[in-house]
Amino acid sequence: MVLSRAELKARLGDFARRFEELCGAVDYRASLERQSALELQMTRAGFWDDQERARRVVVELSDVKRTNDDFQALAKSLADARELAAIAVEEDDDSLLGELEPELDKVRQTLEELEIATILAGPYDKESAFLSVHAGAGGTDAADWTQILGRMYARWAEDQGYHVAVVDTVPAEEAGFRQMTLSIKGVRAYGYLKAEIGVHRLVRISPFDAKKRRHTSFAAVDVIPDAGEEIKVEIHDGDLKIDTFRAGGAGGQHVNVTDSAVRITHLPTGIVVQCQNERSQHSNRATAMKMLKARLIAIEEKKREDSHKQAYDEKGEIAWGNQIRSYVLQPYTLVKDHRTELETGNVQAVLDGELTPFINAYLRARLLEAKK
Repeated sequence: MVLSRAELKARLGDFARRFEELCGAVDYRASLERQSALELQMTRAGFWDDQERARRVVVELSDVKRTNDDFQALAKSLADARELAAIAVEEDDDSLLGELEPELDKVRQTLEELEIATILAGPYDKESAFLSVHAGAGGTDAADWTQILGRMYARWAEDQGYHVAVVDTVPAEEAGFRQMTLSIKGVRAYGYLKAEIGVHRLVRISPFDAKKRRHTSFAAVDVIPDAGEEIKVEIHDGDLKIDTFRAGGAGGQHVNVTDSAVRITHLPTGIVVQCQNERSQHSNRATAMKMLKARLIAIEEKKREDSHKQAYDEKGEIAWGNQIRSYVLQPYTLVKDHRTELETGNVQAVLDGELTPFINAYLRARLLEAKK
């Protein structure tokens, strides 16, 4: 169906208004000036002498340039659509109006992506992330579900071009993990993955039940920012209890025979972090300290909502009534997000990492809330 003149005018007007609001929200002019300033820094003598500082500048420039390029591309798409619309109206040509549909869809999609990016403006939203999955109610099925979720997030992160590494695992008795922590490095990893914080529910025929009965199991996802050396938190040595232990492994010639794994307990808060993915105790300790600092920052920044606190303070609370999303494999197939009502019957695709529609739907809902 070809757009009417009135619909075309209304849609172009809406796009123009939203684009103007976006430019104001991100201060587009200041962003262009920042890009020029960063590019100038990189041309100065001695820029690469401080490798860490140079790395931060390169990462920031890449992010700023990508945003500016997106805005320029959107401005061009809007201008092209307006020009084509003007010709179509002037010549009273319905065929040209039909050609506008894909152009307008492109504008709408880019607008939505940029609008989502603008709400990821918290102090750590652009940072990398540590994502942890904790088994809840459901016994062995919950531990297996924890491992499945870890794989799902690793697949999603790899599809986004992020670097993923397993930082720590706590194996369960029979199968799966009681806890699994991933390091996900890339711009806005934390901002996007914050949408996944909460309890995830699985319904399926249990592979661990000899009678092949349907079981329900739960796992909770937590996400904290990995801002590297940018995290400034005062931690006193006397507040820390540091334990070392032998890292787990598959055994054989690759088994770790030294106490390289590190567990750090922050005594004032009771926070416990651990890392065992490196053979070096020093590297594991450094990563664990980063995780501890990130958790302390997260507590200070967000003060953890009551529902979130309930989900993580007691394992029994990672159960009915707290789930943000359900994954049903039996008696039908459905993934449903209970916050946005978005759902899909292609459960396998979601478990293989197709999470972006759910993340974007949640972020769009937050954007609409903020506009009210």
